[in-house]
Amino acid sequence: MNVRRHLIPAAALAAVTLGTGTLTACSPDTAAAGGTGKFDVVASFYPMTFLAERIGGDHVHVTTLTSPGQEPHDLEISPRQIASLEESDAVLYLKDLQPSVDEAVAQSPVKTKIDAASLTTLENHGNEVGGHAAEHDTHQGEEGAARDPHIWLDPQRYAQVAQGVGAAFEKADPGHAADYRKNTVRLVGELDALNFRFKQELAHTRSKVFITTHAAFGYLAERYGLTEEAINGLDPESEPSAARVRQLEKMAKADGVSTVFYETLVSDKTARTIAGDAGLKTDVLDPIEGITDKSRGKDYFAVQEANLKALRQALGAK
Repeated sequence: MNVRRHLIPAAALAAVTLGTGTLTACSPDTAAAGGTGKFDVVASFYPMTFLAERIGGDHVHVTTLTSPGQEPHDLEISPRQIASLEESDAVLYLKDLQPSVDEAVAQSPVKTKIDAASLTTLENHGNEVGGHAAEHDTHQGEEGAARDPHIWLDPQRYAQVAQGVGAAFEKADPGHAADYRKNTVRLVGELDALNFRFKQELAHTRSKVFITTHAAFGYLAERYGLTEEAINGLDPESEPSAARVRQLEKMAKADGVSTVFYETLVSDKTARTIAGDAGLKTDVLDPIEGITDKSRGKDYFAVQEANLKALRQALGAK
């Protein structure tokens, strides 16, 4: 899932400037983000949408830039979406994950811009995969170190983001501050409970190592004392080297690995090939970048529960 840096075409920006109202009115890819009579929020992709909807409740109208089933990293923001963004009251996004969104937000007059990455801590997981520097959809630190953006897969970090989003909503829409505060407390409580279940149920397992198609689960692994090994670095659709395959097969035997995990939004071909060669099972571990009819649940919590069940089984929870 390498980020491909896309700039907004000048023509697209010009179209927005000349015809914002018209573009929004006929938009097929996003509902109108402004003038709904509610606190209008544009969210960049599913984990941000989920927070906005849960915290905002009945007081918000949320528009999502990334369609269900679409790889969020590859989003090319359209002129219509830029127009909707400009009409919104707030935008909630994860900076550097979707460069075209970053460009649009930077040039937008929206008063409330909430960057989820600024509400918690990010760490460098990319260079740990396979013993070599890995290409990734990452933030870049001050010294150029890659930082892992998948903060929402760690319930504790996601709870920190939720608290920051709640505070931003309260400030931007003070008339409903009490409800935003109440909704935030409830959501954080649910995330704390999820964190407790992960911690308890993964505390005693036969193995601590799991294999995934791409390294989205670094924060989750770190939180619960596990080790994630990614097949090919970090792009789930690329082919791993023969050396990496041999390394994984050797590691799987040494560490008692039983399962190779793949994702719902990308091909399972590589995972199944490696699993077949090594005599391992395959299963889904979902990075929850979008909810589709193939997802093992209708929302973040349901899919995380499915992820926990899959990890318990693969790791031999006692």
